Amino acid sequence: MTTELVVLLDESGAATGTSPKATVHTHDTPLHLAFSCHVLDDEGRVLVTRRALSKVTWPGVWTNSFCGHPGPGEDPIAAVRRRARDELGLEVIDITLVDPTFRYRAVDASGIVENEICPIYTARPAAGAVPQPEASEVMDHAWVEPEHLRSAIAAAPFTLSPWLVLSAPSLTFLREDAP
Repeated sequence: MTTELVVLLDESGAATGTSPKATVHTHDTPLHLAFSCHVLDDEGRVLVTRRALSKVTWPGVWTNSFCGHPGPGEDPIAAVRRRARDELGLEVIDITLVDPTFRYRAVDASGIVENEICPIYTARPAAGAVPQPEASEVMDHAWVEPEHLRSAIAAAPFTLSPWLVLSAPSLTFLREDAP
């Protein structure tokens, strides 16, 4: 089995090296590259997932469809496809970069830090594709109307991942005036 690496970044977003994914998230997590993806179906619903209880950060909270870390030199779209398959057993199409500059730093209740430059994508499931989540990653999932997700973010942001809450303003499909 190969060691999964994440790309470390300087404050300007330039790559400075790599670190094993298994050891990068600590109480002093260095800035690194990640991505977030929201899967939208043909009815305009968004797939939300509940993180497995075994996750190091924010176990059991609801979040976007899936996240990941592109490997060194990996094409970002290929990383999105890889992670959709690995985490959700889902083939995705129409992958679109919707926020290339999203960045956040958040501290979990356990003290573990997420510190990422995290471009945000949207995608659609391939024809006939149905989520089949990997239990070590996702304990539950649901297709929800964007207005219901928007209401949950407003009413109870503490029940959701910080990257979902912080990125919501940049997500066109979550805006009240969305088509």
